[in-house]
Amino acid sequence: MQNNLLLDLMRLNQDSDFGQKHGFGKIKNYSDFTNSLPLANYAYFEPYIEHCRQGRPQALFGGTQPILMFALTSGTTARAKTIPVTRQFARSYQAGWNIWGVKALSDHPDGYLRKILTVSSSARQSFTPAGTPCGAISGLLARQQKYIVRQFYTTPDVVAEIPDADARYYTIMRFALPEDIGFISTANPSTVLALARTADQNAPSLIKDIHDGTLLSSLPIPPDLRKFLEARLKPRPKIAARLEELLARHQRLLPQHYWKLAFLANWTGGTVGLYLPQLAEYFGKVPIRDIGLLASEGRISIPMADNTSAGVLDITSNFYEFVPAREIDPVPAARENPILEGSFTVLQACQLEKGEKYYIFLTNYAGLYRYHLGDIVRVTDCIGTTPVIEFLSRGAHISSITGEKLTENQVVDAVRTAADELAIHLENFIMAPEWADPPHYKLYLETQQPLSSKDLRQLENLIDRRLTVSNMEYDSKRESRRLGGIEIRQVPARLLAERDRKIQENNKGHSEQFKHRFLYNQPIELA
Repeated sequence: MQNNLLLDLMRLNQDSDFGQKHGFGKIKNYSDFTNSLPLANYAYFEPYIEHCRQGRPQALFGGTQPILMFALTSGTTARAKTIPVTRQFARSYQAGWNIWGVKALSDHPDGYLRKILTVSSSARQSFTPAGTPCGAISGLLARQQKYIVRQFYTTPDVVAEIPDADARYYTIMRFALPEDIGFISTANPSTVLALARTADQNAPSLIKDIHDGTLLSSLPIPPDLRKFLEARLKPRPKIAARLEELLARHQRLLPQHYWKLAFLANWTGGTVGLYLPQLAEYFGKVPIRDIGLLASEGRISIPMADNTSAGVLDITSNFYEFVPAREIDPVPAARENPILEGSFTVLQACQLEKGEKYYIFLTNYAGLYRYHLGDIVRVTDCIGTTPVIEFLSRGAHISSITGEKLTENQVVDAVRTAADELAIHLENFIMAPEWADPPHYKLYLETQQPLSSKDLRQLENLIDRRLTVSNMEYDSKRESRRLGGIEIRQVPARLLAERDRKIQENNKGHSEQFKHRFLYNQPIELA
């Protein structure tokens, strides 16, 4: 399957500028392919993508392949990348979603033929010089979904066009709250929490809107869009009365009160696992089906079971190569070079070993070849010769101020387990270096309740101890006093969420795939 896909891609784009330069027409097998192309970062493709942005798709694509849009990566501090989305690329991405959906609903038949609350972002956040839209591929896929499936969506896709995040969340819940929701699908669990909190915090006005068939007039929604949305609302006094009764009984309005979900569908792996305990507060005991490792550059895995981030490699959508994680420098600056310098062990999908960690390289319908995705995965199993993988972290999310090479995954695990041990309810955090004598890490922490000085010292010590156990270099640097202990600073509620919102706005990132960054490798300033 993989070799056939590779050769199809070579034939498809051999007449493109990129294909001619790299001799696609002469590539007959995998060996020819590796001899013709290097392992490359985004910078290697950027000049060709820029030609596509200017209206010359033949720079990357052969024949008459139109570019439907450019998918924007959800970058944190770097400028967003633009990934060309052709019809073939969109179809391959959608096919993976269809496989995921059939398996999830087969395992949860009580979710079948019920409403779906899906959250996507706008596919038209900006435009290229040639007039091609740029935005979230999720927005395009939502609009292109089969008609029969779209009938079960609770919200019109134009809700994604509401610029203000709070107004967008309120509007989503205004449409969804009265419905019988079978499952909620969005990439990040923080989005699911934001929706639940929106309904809880705005319960009286939402109930009034549902009773009257209105949409809160104070919401900053463009007039034409508001008119379109309000035309699709109608008074539902019986449902409003039921919600009013639930609010009076529980003194809160939570999803576990008004919905009986078959499952939640969102990421569970890597650092987003920190949010999962908070989901139980709002949704109760609901199965969670991970949606798989997916990015603007393509879908990578398809989970087949609940409560695990592991999924079978999506071998029909992309051609994959893997390099052991230990062989690649994770320092972010190294990812700015067009070509990866050095000698690497490059493996195909059928050559991976269970338990090992790898970086992924993609070749696909988006005009990317041997592209360094930057994600680290671990192989957990296999189905036949196809590996089952779980996402661990973004390789660039690593900090090494004294040679400790601390990973974001290690930090999240240490903070989470330390907080659990002290029964501290975490909201959010960021950890970053502090240049001092000796240098150390500062943890900016949000909790539900302020912590005493004693609690802070205990938490600092526990986190430090966890990191010395999980990272031998950190242990060595701490023991030699080259690295100081953890320093915690409590910050006001919602400060970090507001910081994330500004990052997304500045980089034109899209919310449903944006991942809060827990570990930074440079000092940061917080107001």
